[in-house]
Amino acid sequence: MDLSGIISISGRAGLYKVIAQGKNSIIVESLTDKKRFPAYATDRISALEDISIYTYDSDKPIKEIFDDIFKKQDGKEAPSHKEDISVLTAYILEIIPDYDDERVYPSDIKKLVQWYNMLLKSGNLKPDKVEEPAEEEKPAKAEKAAPKKEATGEAKEKKPAAKKKPASKAKEKEAPKKESKPAAAKK
Repeated sequence: MDLSGIISISGRAGLYKVIAQGKNSIIVESLTDKKRFPAYATDRISALEDISIYTYDSDKPIKEIFDDIFKKQDGKEAPSHKEDISVLTAYILEIIPDYDDERVYPSDIKKLVQWYNMLLKSGNLKPDKVEEPAEEEKPAKAEKAAPKKEATGEAKEKKPAAKKKPASKAKEKEAPKKESKPAAAKK
């Protein structure tokens, strides 16, 4: 899942996509209503790809969590963020069984589910697919690269011939110098 360019702005509901960068701000577009506005340096901006959820062992990136939810839901919406918190907590426990319930607040769980549904509706939530044909193409590219190396080997053989040409030009330059020396000797 590619979450690059998608941000959250503290104090504003929803998620935003970075469109352009201005002199003192960035231009963002809401994922829900497509309205654009500037976000300034004084706004607290968080990139989604930098956010993670606390677990007892380490932190789990939100990208991996969204991928797990996508697989669990078969690409469909998750429960609404307006559900009872006990329902959402049970749901998140299925996705992240070792999340740290002391450091992950109920508001974080609601926000996580809300963001997943927003990204899904806007079409920005697509799982990373490792396609087997792409792996098959790599050896084919390597085979194609091998003849190029042979061709470059042939080109290297031709290069010394090109070096001989400048050497012959040097001989031509030397020849007039030899003629000028005897002319100097006659004086």
